[in-house]
This record gives sequence, C-alpha cells and structure tokens, in this order.
Amino acid sequence: MIHLQHIYLRREDKQILSDVNLRTNPGEQWVLLGRNGSGKTTILEMVTGYLFPSSGQVEVLGYRYGSCDVREVRKEIGYIGQSMIEKLHLGDPVWEVVATGEYAFLRFYQTIPDEVVRKARAMLEELGIGHLADWPLGVLSQGERKKVLLARAMMSAPKLLIMDEPCAGLDLYEREKLLKAIGGFAGRNMQMIYVTHHIEEIIPVFTHVALMDQGRIVAAGPKEEVLTAGRLRETYEVDVKIDWFNGRPWIRVAE
Repeated sequence: MIHLQHIYLRREDKQILSDVNLRTNPGEQWVLLGRNGSGKTTILEMVTGYLFPSSGQVEVLGYRYGSCDVREVRKEIGYIGQSMIEKLHLGDPVWEVVATGEYAFLRFYQTIPDEVVRKARAMLEELGIGHLADWPLGVLSQGERKKVLLARAMMSAPKLLIMDEPCAGLDLYEREKLLKAIGGFAGRNMQMIYVTHHIEEIIPVFTHVALMDQGRIVAAGPKEEVLTAGRLRETYEVDVKIDWFNGRPWIRVAE
C-alpha cells in the first residue's frame, strides 16, 4: 500500500528526515507515533504528494511518485486534519460540506446531484450525526466537526484514509466518540494511517505502529512488539510503564 525507501529531506541546513524506510501491507492499520517535530506530519505530506523528498522513493497505492500524476493518486486518499477544517466554510450546511468529499472540492458552485446529497446524508446518519445535516458547520462542537471531516473523507470510498491528530483539542467524551466512529470502519477495504502524540488513542482497529524520533523511524511493526517500556523510554526520555487492556495500550509514568 505504502512503500517509503531511504527517504531523506533537508531544508537549508536542517535535516528533517533521515533514511526513513516503511512498508505497509493490505489489511494493516498503522499509527505514526512520536514527539513533536519527529517528522510524523512530514511523512503524511509525502504520502499525499504535497512534499517530495530530497532523495529516496515514495510509492503509494501502487503509484510511484515522480512517474505518475499525484492528483490522480489523491482521489484515492481520504484526509482528516486541522488544516482541512481551516479551508472549509463555516457557514455552509454540514451535508454540503460532506458532499464536497465526493469530488475533493472545498465548496460547490453548481447544482449538487440528488444522489450525492442522499449519500452525504446517509454517511452522516452512519456516524450518528444525521440530525446535524442542515446545521451550519460553524455551530458544531470540535468533536462534531471532526466527525463531519470523517464523513467527508469517506464519501469517495478511499483506499487510504489519513488522519493527522484527529483527536487534538477534544475532551475525553468527544475523543472516545470519534475513536469509536473510526473503529467502526474496521473491515472495509481501506488502509488507515493515524498520527498522534497519545498512545491511549491506539484503539484495537490499529494493528501496527511506526515509532519516530528525530526524523527517523526507530521501530515499526505489530503494535505489541513496538510499544515496549524500553523503546518508549528511549524515544520520550521518560520512564514509563505500559499496560494493555482489550487491545489498547495505556501508559503511566513510573515512580
């Protein structure tokens, strides 16, 4: 699905990424985890074709960047992130915001086909926010807006769903509701890449973790193998203990 080979990225005198290698396979659901500035969002920008490495090879969904039209690849990728909310119009009704995902538009300037309207409303119902369909986006809570972004991303039935810190700024209640909605997409023919700072957001649907530190992937594989107290201590420079409950990791600072 995604194959990054010997990726380096340098900006002026700063090395951003150093020899990043990652391969994801069908059926795997991945989390990118690491400290601020470790390179997580930079990796996402390369996967979506908005940033290219100084050297190395990027292959996504069978397309090799540099020898394909990345605009066509993006049509097969759904995206959720704060930058997307900032581009949307808060006065638009929720159903219309969701419907734009069918065509990767930010706003409609023409008549919207009835079948697309019905599909958008059905997606909102599936995520439990159908009652908000006619509300302006701007009056929704942060958690509700994130669900709208999720519905929008799913409109085009993407092969790859990328989520960049989707739970940032949410309280515990809103976070768990959003994570439950994300987990509800398990079993679909779609790979997910989820970026977070918070280990407790790694819900059972996620199978693999890539742990990043200072522009490198220091460990990648099944989550139970990567998320060890030793690796987390080395990465975060904090002595922690990790507990697993129903396929979900929880950490506590060691006394």
